[in-house]
Amino acid sequence: MTIIVPVYNEEESLGHFREEMDAFLNNSGRAGISVLFVNDGSTDNSQALIEAICRTDRRYGFIHLTQNRGLSTAVKAGIDNCRSTLIGYIDSDLQTSPADFTTFFEFFPDYDMVNGIRARRQDNFVKRMSSKFANSFRRLMINDHIADTCCPLKIMKADYARRIPFFKGTHRFLPALIQLQGGRVKQVAVAHFPRYAGTAKYNLWNRLLGPFFDTLAFIWMRKRYINYKVASRSEPKTAD
Repeated sequence: MTIIVPVYNEEESLGHFREEMDAFLNNSGRAGISVLFVNDGSTDNSQALIEAICRTDRRYGFIHLTQNRGLSTAVKAGIDNCRSTLIGYIDSDLQTSPADFTTFFEFFPDYDMVNGIRARRQDNFVKRMSSKFANSFRRLMINDHIADTCCPLKIMKADYARRIPFFKGTHRFLPALIQLQGGRVKQVAVAHFPRYAGTAKYNLWNRLLGPFFDTLAFIWMRKRYINYKVASRSEPKTAD
């Protein structure tokens, strides 16, 4: 499994994040897990810290984007550069713990994605209410039955992840986009913590207005989405 970690100006969190991730990697009991940082054009010292981590541990790698393009772009860049059969996702702000990935593994291969549910949110009132409203609006409009679509703790089968049709705001619909391919999504409660350091990258405006327009875009895309399964095949033979 490769774990994608989008980073944008998180220099205050990266040291502690590495400690938490090391603990998971060393105690997960699973071999072959790697971590891929995707630096989304940070303007602080994040890149230097990421490079220092990668120099001292070959389980870590990075992609450095030339400019800040947003979370959906960072996730897509990570998926495009993964070669594993499972792809994990976690934010670097430590509001979720990589230790909870351990409980996700038991649901593969029966499910095609496991999505976390932040059962006891440790955010301020405005953030909790705006998130609750956005989740409720999304479920009403697209009927995906996903309790916490933006929970920053997920594992996906790579073949499903690579077929996701990305657009700005896609990160808000990853479970629904797996379902759109006929995939099965399992939801699992995970721990949630107050932000360790740094500042949130979203405000009330983009937590409400962004999801509204993104939901309309998803509905438009879903009506036109092309999906098929091959029943059988015969490969053509090339002439000598």
